Amino acid sequence: MELTRDLVVRLNHQFGTPENPVLKLPEPLIRTDGARVMSLTDGTRKMSKSDPSEQSRINLLDSPDTIAKKIKRCKTDAVRGLTFDDSDRPEARNLLTLYLLLSGKSKEEVATECENMGWGDFKPLLTETTITALKPIQDKYKDIMDDRGYLESVLRRGKEQAETIANQTLTKVKKAFGYSLPV
Repeated sequence: MELTRDLVVRLNHQFGTPENPVLKLPEPLIRTDGARVMSLTDGTRKMSKSDPSEQSRINLLDSPDTIAKKIKRCKTDAVRGLTFDDSDRPEARNLLTLYLLLSGKSKEEVATECENMGWGDFKPLLTETTITALKPIQDKYKDIMDDRGYLESVLRRGKEQAETIANQTLTKVKKAFGYSLPV
């Protein structure tokens, strides 16, 4: 996203005007909470599919049993009471943030609900919330993968729409660069 933004800014600066830019500057849609989801095994490292440990992340297609095992084994501490604000407890902040994102609750609601909880109470809550949040995604994925004809038609339509938009954009860029367009 940042590379795209840099290219658009440079191209618009060189070939467009503030009133008539060549390309639209894309804006990221990143929530502050959860912008970086951290590892289940180390609350100071970003969750990543390239991490060699499967225990470090929850995959969208993980089964409920797998999700439960991963959350049960995730790194925690012995301190009772969960809070977002203790920098010495990155795992607490991380797991509370996951719960916040997956439950749809506000930060204040989560803080109040979990302030007196221990991990024995919280992990099952996070597990159930995660399973519930991922179920519609998993069901939709299964439906799409079971109907290959539908999947191929969506991909074909998307390709056609993307080609149309890309060709219009390419024409604008060529015009801005001063290339003559065929008549």
